Amino acid sequence: MVILPLLGQLADEHGRKPMLLLTISTSIFPFALLAWNQSTEFVYAYYVLRTISYILSQGSIFCIAVAYAADVVDDSKRAAAFSWITGLCSASHVLGNLLARFLPEKYIFPVSIALLIFCPVYMQLFLVETVKLAPKRDQDSSCFTKTINIFHKRFKSMREAATIVISSPTLRGISIVSFFYELGMSGITGVLMYYLKAAFGFEKNQFSEILMMVGIGSIVSQMLVLPVINPLVGEKVILCMGLLASIAYALFDGLAWAAWVPYLSASFKVVVVLVRPATYAIISKASSSTNQGKAQGFIAGVESIASLLSPLVMSPLTSWFISKSAPFNCKGFSLVCASICMVIALCYACLLKPDEASNCVSESGDDIEAPLLGDS
Repeated sequence: MVILPLLGQLADEHGRKPMLLLTISTSIFPFALLAWNQSTEFVYAYYVLRTISYILSQGSIFCIAVAYAADVVDDSKRAAAFSWITGLCSASHVLGNLLARFLPEKYIFPVSIALLIFCPVYMQLFLVETVKLAPKRDQDSSCFTKTINIFHKRFKSMREAATIVISSPTLRGISIVSFFYELGMSGITGVLMYYLKAAFGFEKNQFSEILMMVGIGSIVSQMLVLPVINPLVGEKVILCMGLLASIAYALFDGLAWAAWVPYLSASFKVVVVLVRPATYAIISKASSSTNQGKAQGFIAGVESIASLLSPLVMSPLTSWFISKSAPFNCKGFSLVCASICMVIALCYACLLKPDEASNCVSESGDDIEAPLLGDS
């Protein structure tokens, strides 16, 4: 909730490349530690490092990558670029699952670590910084003064990010859409396997089949379908289509009457995945070039709040309705409730005016930066 907006601000002020290198590099150490030694002590150390890595990298990599893409891609092509980013992420999940299934166990960790190391090395060698950094003016200040200035600057930047989002009707609306969508979808994701196992006796093979089907369909819809339809209908229509599909996804799962219904429901996920790139594109178009990281990071922080709140309701509600003490027979009632959140998100999405650009700019001259490759 705090780290995502903070990293977004730092990406605007200190460059996209350093923040991408930091967030991606943190993923290497937990797995390298576990590959070195799998004793009980090292397993505990792995969980500590993995938690720190998760806090720094979860969501922030996408936010900074999207801000970087916005610096170098024209407005009209951003939705397609973002859909390729999310589509390649879906492809990596599918390929990762295949590697884990077919690679011998002793090679899984070395191959994973090699792939993780490749990412920052590639970025260091080939990624071009897109932000023009402002010169530092407090190099001769005392350590105490620098510390006070850092906290003051971070507070000012956080307030500025909130002002940017709140003062723009588009950004304010998409933040509400993102909150309710994430509130419902993260709740479903957290309890779905538990619910399907209790209701229909699903095992890991069924879950694997569903995940593989969704993964392959997501690659096609994000990398091939969205770039074709976006120039025709725009990001708002795509967002509404994705939210409508998410409602159907939740209702079919929650009201499933046979074991084949979750497979039918999973087919809607192929459209649901379009919500994310459409959201990125709307945020990007409504933000100035100097505030891409702040806007993306702030709204990602809003989504994190929803992800935190959702399990607090969904987990006990699911447990109650699959137990014998349920007030009525509807084991998927919690998923039906989650669909209400998506309905609210859809209502707000229909009111959006995504072509409205934000007029907010940085209030501080010290923090002003501009993309070096913005119009290339």
